Amino acid sequence: WREIESAAFSPVLRKPNAYQSRIDFFEWWMLSKLVHGNLYALKARDGRGVVTALYILDPYRVTPLLAPDGSVFYQLSADNLARIENSVVVPAREVIHDVMCPLFHPLCGVSPIYAAGYPALQGMNIRSASDKFFTNGSKPGGVLTAPGAIAQATADRLKAYWDANFSGDNTGKIAVLGDGLKYEAMAMTAEQSQMVEQLKMTDEDICKCFHMPRHKVGVGPDPTYNNIESLNKNYYSDCLQKHIEKLESKLDEGLELTTVAGRTLGVEFDRDALFEMDTAAKSEAAAKAIGAGMSPNEARFRYYDLGPVPGGESPYLQEQNWPIRLLSARELPAKAPTAPAALPAVPPKPDGESPDDKTWQRAFSPDVFEAGLRAERIEVFA
Repeated sequence: WREIESAAFSPVLRKPNAYQSRIDFFEWWMLSKLVHGNLYALKARDGRGVVTALYILDPYRVTPLLAPDGSVFYQLSADNLARIENSVVVPAREVIHDVMCPLFHPLCGVSPIYAAGYPALQGMNIRSASDKFFTNGSKPGGVLTAPGAIAQATADRLKAYWDANFSGDNTGKIAVLGDGLKYEAMAMTAEQSQMVEQLKMTDEDICKCFHMPRHKVGVGPDPTYNNIESLNKNYYSDCLQKHIEKLESKLDEGLELTTVAGRTLGVEFDRDALFEMDTAAKSEAAAKAIGAGMSPNEARFRYYDLGPVPGGESPYLQEQNWPIRLLSARELPAKAPTAPAALPAVPPKPDGESPDDKTWQRAFSPDVFEAGLRAERIEVFA
């Protein structure tokens, strides 16, 4: 694929509507999808029927409708930003509907917050209790005890006196107790209740619901390896890939992209910035790419975002590289048979000499025997 410009479809991608840039538009797209579970974008067309603007609608102002024959419609309430003056029902082809997770119905998405509800509620309760604790001067509540029975009127008087003089803004003042009264703390401190560990656990549970790597939001341990590209690829595959590819598909269908000059048009987000490499890895990748057949100008643009240079449009390859089909079809030269090496003549054993004489030993020495055996091998394999 390659990047092309289309007078019909490119303008709406650069500027989706009059009050949002493309970055604001896609950010609001994802927020609506993740928070509410549904994204509704209303199309605006020109006289040719080409989509010229997209307006993201409030999910609470949109109701999916299903006809008896299976046709889908959407009831839209008044929305000034989308230029809807009164409630209107439009067919599905005029609305882009991106569903997050249809647990109960294909047209009704559910936000990940639905799964993260209990951890979120637990975290809110912990923070609320922590706020009250620190409002009280980081002093846990307690009771006053007496060695014997006391009347209710006396208990009420002591409680009122204690609340007025040793709570709220007066927390931390010194109290003098008599008649055997004793103060005992009842509530646990933040350290005793492991508040930090509890908050960390709830944050990690919420990250799981959104498939978010914990170290990205600062609630998990940092990775043990220092490779930004690998970390971002992991973040993309676990968290972003589904949303990005689905967004591309929805835009392809919603903008009704057609085939121009024999090419099928499609929306493709630029992922190169997400997989940005460090300088050393980038230089190594560029050198290998040029050695594998990429032109220097292509490598300059892809890895360094630099312009072309004269003569850099020609790719280069090593001369010794040949296609496999040519190597398999070539004719190998016939190999001439190799004549076996002649064995050295063994001198006859003279009469009267012993078997251990020097001449006989030289004739059957290991070197001579190995030479003959090698000649036989050459003859066999030839």
